[in-house]
Amino acid sequence: MKIAASAIGKPSSGAVVQSASFVPANAADNPNGEYCAVKGVVLPVSASAPSLEFQVNLPTAWNRRALQMGGGGYDGTLVTGLGAYTAQPNGTPNALRQGYVTLGSDGGHKGTGNFDGNFALNEEALLNYGQQSVKKTHDVALEIIRQRYGAAPRRFYFIGGSQGGHEALDAAARYAADYDGAIANYPAYNITMLQLASLHVGKALYANGGAGWMNPAKKTLLVNAVYAACDGLDGAKDGIIGNVAACNVVFNIDKVKASLRCVNGVDNGDFCLSDAQIAAVRQIASPYDAGFAVAGQQVFPRWPVLEGAVFSVSSFGASRVPSNPPAATDALLFSIGAAHAKYFATRNPSLDALRYEPARYRARLQQLGSITDVTTVSLEAFRARGGKLILTHGTADDFISPYNTEDYYRRQVAAFGQAGVDSFIRFYSVPGFGHGMGPYRLGYDGLAVLDNWVEKGQVPETIPSVDNNQNANRSRPMCRWPAWPVFTGAAGASMNDAASFSCRAS
Repeated sequence: MKIAASAIGKPSSGAVVQSASFVPANAADNPNGEYCAVKGVVLPVSASAPSLEFQVNLPTAWNRRALQMGGGGYDGTLVTGLGAYTAQPNGTPNALRQGYVTLGSDGGHKGTGNFDGNFALNEEALLNYGQQSVKKTHDVALEIIRQRYGAAPRRFYFIGGSQGGHEALDAAARYAADYDGAIANYPAYNITMLQLASLHVGKALYANGGAGWMNPAKKTLLVNAVYAACDGLDGAKDGIIGNVAACNVVFNIDKVKASLRCVNGVDNGDFCLSDAQIAAVRQIASPYDAGFAVAGQQVFPRWPVLEGAVFSVSSFGASRVPSNPPAATDALLFSIGAAHAKYFATRNPSLDALRYEPARYRARLQQLGSITDVTTVSLEAFRARGGKLILTHGTADDFISPYNTEDYYRRQVAAFGQAGVDSFIRFYSVPGFGHGMGPYRLGYDGLAVLDNWVEKGQVPETIPSVDNNQNANRSRPMCRWPAWPVFTGAAGASMNDAASFSCRAS
């Protein structure tokens, strides 16, 4: 099957289906029921640009709905749509098994790792990654669905996390006519500002010869001190910090100095932090001001280093001196910030990122903001057509600050008023949840919640969730922000049971 460029709402040279494979319900290792897996490519306008690879899965027992799934990192790997959607509870039937057409893409390029930024040297590939791959994948899938079933989907949804959360917001804000609902989990909606702030964290660790760098033992020392002070403030000592506001009072940078500072501020062992390391903690726990606005945002909020982030996803790296080019052993926030500086901003792959001065590239960074950031792209058309949006973010996210999504939500309140926002957006802040993992690894039936809201008008309030960590066997209520779950169970009540918790607004 060939799909004309005129059927695809963004510039391309059309698309080609390269394979269509029938998968019977009883095929080995197939949890999806009977379906047809369709793979192909959207061809670029320029011969120098890469193709966009896609997959569309067509269930025999179709429920007249489609779910598009987002990618992660810098994309570059095909999202097949065959697995669970982001934050789906373990052991529950995936969307394809439930009768949804499922689909995904590689974001418009191939990469050798999560943060291979080489593709960004090509403007068409950069546009695909920044916003257009969402639309191109949708439109190709729509043509394939019509060919298979003789009808368009009654509902079209998008779910993703991190970069996939960014893509979910692109779907809602840029392509409102195409989507009935979206879920953006811990979204990287402001790529440019996020990477500038990420590199700022990297510089806190690696500047001055790595004086501020903390080895794994020192990181653990800091994390353990936070949990010792804050774990029980929500009424339950369960390895989850729920009462973040109270934690900010009892454990802050002054407490770090008072309780963890090395004698005379000089690094003399893994049992204390030097003055330079405390200064790095302060920098990580403080907002980052770029000095100029990118896509309507000048200040990126703090990371929750003193609020429960364990820095397992975005570790501090294996040594005080980063590699050039960055390696897997480097601090992750430095690696992704350096990749953005090299490939997106300066287009100089040999750049020493520690010497990178963003102000020198202000015009380019603002141009990038218009391509990759959805910060100020209005949701008005999505709201007007009846679209529904669910936002989630974990309070322990060590890769994208949870306050970043709070900032996005506040922007929507400023634009629509609280009543207007309540008509089509729900935002849930999840204690203990990191960047796809963490002390409480969020699992919730988001697709059902979204579909019931769109189809039946069942407006979500508190949502049940489970801990997807292996053998965790515990549940919590997902509370609408700014509320959080406090333990209110009677004496002897289980801390593993959501029924023992209530949502508290302050």
